[in-house]
Amino acid sequence: MSTTPPNDIAELPFEKALAELEQIVQKLERGEVALEQSIALYERGEALKKRCEVLLKEAEARIEKITLGADGRPKGTEPLDVQ
Repeated sequence: MSTTPPNDIAELPFEKALAELEQIVQKLERGEVALEQSIALYERGEALKKRCEVLLKEAEARIEKITLGADGRPKGTEPLDVQ
């Protein structure tokens, strides 16, 4: 399997990628599909999972925590995960 997601997946917003991934998981869990189709769905699911992970990491990088000075006034921002 390629490490680059198909173009249609690479363009999906987070919500659509997650919704499709959930549908794939449901189909696979119910055993609704033949073996070959299960493999294809699994591979697409992996690509969708990776897309969701990339989008979440990008969102986390954009979130910042406001830091306060000794006087209690905002003095700047820092990444959210800095303690």
